Amino acid sequence: MKRSTRLIHNHAGTGPRRTVNPPVERASTVLLADRKALYSQKPGYGRMGLSVHRELEAAMCDLEQATHTYLTPSGLSACAVAAASVVNAGDTLLISDSIYGPSRRFCEKRLKRMGVTCKRFHPRDLKQIETLMDEGAQAVFLEAPGSLTFEVSDTPAIVKLAKARGIKTIMDNTWSAGVFHQPLALGVDISVQALTKYVVGHADAFGGAVMTADRETAREIDDLTEDWGISIGPEEAYSALRGTRTLPTRLAQHEKNAVRIANWLETLEAVDSVIHPALPSHPDHELWKRDFSGSSGLFSFILKGDCDAEIDAFISGLEIFRLGFSWGGFESLLIPCDEQLTRLAKDWTEYRNGRLIRIHVGLEDPEDLVEDLERAFSALADEKNT
Repeated sequence: MKRSTRLIHNHAGTGPRRTVNPPVERASTVLLADRKALYSQKPGYGRMGLSVHRELEAAMCDLEQATHTYLTPSGLSACAVAAASVVNAGDTLLISDSIYGPSRRFCEKRLKRMGVTCKRFHPRDLKQIETLMDEGAQAVFLEAPGSLTFEVSDTPAIVKLAKARGIKTIMDNTWSAGVFHQPLALGVDISVQALTKYVVGHADAFGGAVMTADRETAREIDDLTEDWGISIGPEEAYSALRGTRTLPTRLAQHEKNAVRIANWLETLEAVDSVIHPALPSHPDHELWKRDFSGSSGLFSFILKGDCDAEIDAFISGLEIFRLGFSWGGFESLLIPCDEQLTRLAKDWTEYRNGRLIRIHVGLEDPEDLVEDLERAFSALADEKNT
């Protein structure tokens, strides 16, 4: 049975009345039969999750080829759980310079206060990564492709270096939603997703998931989530589970629309470059082709010019694309993101010719999206000519 079919049928609800979806149990208290059950029955308390949580965990295991899934209230909390579960005070965590900004902040700020040293590395520099590993590290945090700037690291090579040194690896896999990329199959120890994005898919709920296929790693994550009291509400779990039913179908359309827009953007004089791993022009295109089976709706492009008035004019010309920090829903969004870039010295972002724009291509008709962007580029041209 193909995965898209399994996601629809393997996790149907069970009970006295078999339903397509599991019941949403709004309960904190679980009533137990006797004293012995009080300390042996699981779940013994609603925070540990009930029917809908178990179904979502099973669906995420299916998506990511995992044996264990732990649900969290947001993508950031999932990244925090993953990172904190593999390090102790005195340890060193290596983080890709292109991981999600709030994840980097947690590692460099919160973990630092917990006695953990964090060191950044360039996502394309294997030699630097190996050198930092040899200096002593307990874990490596990756994201594929990188947040905002979409670098694709050589994950199998990094995993090989890490395993030879007993170092754990973590991958933020939100961009592919587990549909187009399988980090655990490549040897990564922990895969993380912000369910808020493509899994929920409708911009109406938060959630995160931490997945692994290793029993020892799962035990560490389980202990941490229990000690920290990490949980997700039943309504949010239900929204995420519902999203898994249509996830492959939605992602296929996001991919088709985004590639259409990315190829069109490459033809424009006002665009310096398009940063989409599925395009042959991307420097890591061959790595992407090797390790991914497709691409999602999120990428970036560099808009020529460095004047705020021109950027504002471009944005003011948009009607369908809206400004918003999230992505992964049905709607198209974009943001100028130079203000978020806090990168290592001599990174390529210091030498780009223009402003970095991140774009999420939604499920609207792509011709409507092209027309919308044409209006924005026309407004940009008018501003340049004033």
